[in-house]
Amino acid sequence: MIFNKDTAEKTAELLLQINAIKLNPENPFTWASGWKSPIYCDNRLILSFPSIRNYVRDEFAKNIEKQFGKPDVIAGVATGAIGVGILVAESLGLPFVYVRPEAKKHGRQNQVEGFLQKGQNVVVVEDLISTGNSSLMAVEALRNEGANIKGMAAIFTYGFNVAEDNFKKANIDLYTLSNYENLLDLAVQKQYITEDQQSTLLEWNESPSTWGQEKE
Repeated sequence: MIFNKDTAEKTAELLLQINAIKLNPENPFTWASGWKSPIYCDNRLILSFPSIRNYVRDEFAKNIEKQFGKPDVIAGVATGAIGVGILVAESLGLPFVYVRPEAKKHGRQNQVEGFLQKGQNVVVVEDLISTGNSSLMAVEALRNEGANIKGMAAIFTYGFNVAEDNFKKANIDLYTLSNYENLLDLAVQKQYITEDQQSTLLEWNESPSTWGQEKE
């Protein structure tokens, strides 16, 4: 669920402007999972544009507090959400921790890095939601440390049905600055794509794991 429509449209426009999101239905990208995709999203680019990263920081800080109440700690999911998570924590005057994909094999063997006390209220910041699996693994790691997860806030989601189901099963409220639906509407309006290309992008979103296989 998006925080609000205006933020969703503005965020989508900014991501397109800096090529953090690329749309290419005719020459699809290949994800690490092997899926063919007409869209590629790299929100780490936001950190290289001061005015845009400040916008993302401010929208996160404002909407997190409004939606979840002010938490005790902000947690970022490594690695993509560490930078923006720190910005949000700084804006709210809160401690910050981050969550590794898995525990370290050496030293203290931490998966959650930083100071976290049992029972603290945590909002998790993420850069991108696809299936939600890696994001929810971070939630599980925080819960294992005794954290009370108030919810998750992400920059962008592809809006897959499987992600919605996964978050429901985990009993985690997810809110995003923007999403796939608002992105496509904005992209057509601003002539980044045609309506025919929009149809292709919508088809992919319905069945991303099998889309494009017949073209090989």
